[in-house]
Amino acid sequence: MELHDVWFVLIAVLWIGYFFLEGFDFGVGVLTKLLARNRPEKRVLINTIGPVWDGNEVWLLSAGGATFAAFPEWYATLFSGFYLPLLLILVCLIVRGVAFEYRAKRPEENWQRNWETAIFWTSLLPAFLWGVAFANIVRGVKIDRDFEYVGNVGDLLNPYALLGGLVTLSLFTFHGTVFVGLKTVGDIRERARVLALRVGLVTAGLALLFLAWTQIEKGDGSSLVAAVVAVAALVAALAAVRAGREGWAFALSGVTIVAAVAMLFLALFPSVMPSSLNEEWSLTVTNASSSPYTLKIMTWCAAIATPVVMLYQGWTYWVFRKRIGTQHIAEPAH
Repeated sequence: MELHDVWFVLIAVLWIGYFFLEGFDFGVGVLTKLLARNRPEKRVLINTIGPVWDGNEVWLLSAGGATFAAFPEWYATLFSGFYLPLLLILVCLIVRGVAFEYRAKRPEENWQRNWETAIFWTSLLPAFLWGVAFANIVRGVKIDRDFEYVGNVGDLLNPYALLGGLVTLSLFTFHGTVFVGLKTVGDIRERARVLALRVGLVTAGLALLFLAWTQIEKGDGSSLVAAVVAVAALVAALAAVRAGREGWAFALSGVTIVAAVAMLFLALFPSVMPSSLNEEWSLTVTNASSSPYTLKIMTWCAAIATPVVMLYQGWTYWVFRKRIGTQHIAEPAH
């Protein structure tokens, strides 16, 4: 396997890790409106991801940095063509981080309510827009002979991409709901289980339609296997939720995300950004990659740094593994 193929796989792994971890982060943010009934319950939801949300975003930085270094042509075309949606995602992530930190800095009702509203919208929008972006990458966009995007924002809002956005939004919300059921106790845990079943059924319908559409248009044998695994894992996750097995449900919803994102990358390979104007103008792992020497240096760096980061993040989840509830929320100081 050539180094550019290896780095395509590594970038796929980074995106899979990001969507697995940040997926339930986004889902919990959406649940602050859908599940929480009062401020203590909102605080419980936010506290379930409080120790880990910023660490989860490291996977996004790593995926973007790896794309920039390993496939500069892909990075340049992607970030210039998708400039507005990616800028909106970036703004949402910035505001979301500020909201987590500043929400409890003042006791006024309006202050806290406004920041909580910001958490909801800055979780919902990226969850939707990431699906739109990746669906467009797989479908193909208007790239000319100079490997430059020549379309507009309206071209990105096609039915397939919008369906992809709905799939990621619903899937992340389901993933987050299962995570809340795993991390909480009491009434909020029971309501999370009921909501997870409802959201999961909607997700199953949307995901089945999107994966079938992707397989028909772009898929092969390997992507079909990934799609079948994704659907089977989602059905099994719903069964685990119904049985009250939150740990299994969370693991299986994670497998669903892993398999679904893997399917997109399998359907994409060996292209990294197909051209809808002319197949010969598509960016591929060959014509978009850096030099072999650059990829070799990057491989050594990744081999050293990646295990350290994964061990540290795993330790963080272990330390903060216990369940919490409203009884663990301290009364605000007056």
